[in-house]
Amino acid sequence: MDRHPLQSRHGKIAHCISDLIGQTPLMELLCTRFGTRVLLKLEQFNPMGTAKIRMARQMLDEAEAQGHLKPGGWVIESTSGNTGMGLALLAAERGYRFTAVVDHHASPDKLRAMQAFGAELLYVTDQPGAGLHTADRETLAERIAAEQGAYWTEQHNNPANANGYWAVAEELLQQLDGELTHLIGAVGTGGSLFGTARALKAQLPRLRVIGVEPVGSIAFGGPGGAYHQSGTGTPPGAEIGELVDYGLLDEGLKVTDAQAFNTARYFARRRAVLLGGSAGGVLYQALKRAEAAPPGSTLVVLVCDGGEKYLDTVFNDAWMREHDLLDPKIDDELDQLVEQLTARAPLPA
Repeated sequence: MDRHPLQSRHGKIAHCISDLIGQTPLMELLCTRFGTRVLLKLEQFNPMGTAKIRMARQMLDEAEAQGHLKPGGWVIESTSGNTGMGLALLAAERGYRFTAVVDHHASPDKLRAMQAFGAELLYVTDQPGAGLHTADRETLAERIAAEQGAYWTEQHNNPANANGYWAVAEELLQQLDGELTHLIGAVGTGGSLFGTARALKAQLPRLRVIGVEPVGSIAFGGPGGAYHQSGTGTPPGAEIGELVDYGLLDEGLKVTDAQAFNTARYFARRRAVLLGGSAGGVLYQALKRAEAAPPGSTLVVLVCDGGEKYLDTVFNDAWMREHDLLDPKIDDELDQLVEQLTARAPLPA
């Protein structure tokens, strides 16, 4: 388990920003009329507003311990944003050079945040709007590492990625006294969901693990295609990472961009919870599963980042219209679903 100090959470003084990682809050979004709870593990309360700083730290820790990364070294990673932000912060703390291999699919705010910490951005294409280029990014990162001596963290296949989420499992067990029945999360590299699930299943063998990916992602089969959800899924042409552990997966679901983004927008307006776009998709499917869950179940949704980085996209009406993603029918569906879940049971005659 992650044993790093968490001074700030215990009322003491932190000595560096990475001391603030972890001990993120758990929020009850709703409790159904049958006693089933839907809880949000709000990872946006980590530095940089993302869960991925947990695994970024773990990847550097293990690389240092194994002698792969020396003082003053050079770190490189292919990233759509959140991993890159975590690595950029940690590289600045530890005195490393960091290069992020990116494409124009990433949120501009994430790219600017990496640069704020001194990261070098290396684009695989000069064409704005060219979309997601995961395979090209990884090929370039691997080549530079081999030719120029940088350390490639290789998040999709690095066991340290999953190890970085053991602490999430430990926190959930403490926060819920071991009372959880479902774990639901987005599947990109697979680290957050399966790293957490593996540690939880050691204590809770009956835990049901549900993964969610965008329509167009190929990890759960089906045709590949373009999608706008950032930091999740496996696009066509990219390899499914070694951390995607189908042996731990009870159910793999897909969600459209419209379902994901309109759900995020819905709960921002109705509950003042600002979720990232992919987290909206996970919550959409979690609410569907809450309908069918046994009475008294506890469903934990891994919210890997907040919505602050998506104000120009998911929460921008003009951008949503431009991409034909605004869909009032999803709001109506969510209204009906929430009402059905939380309505009082009829009194016996």
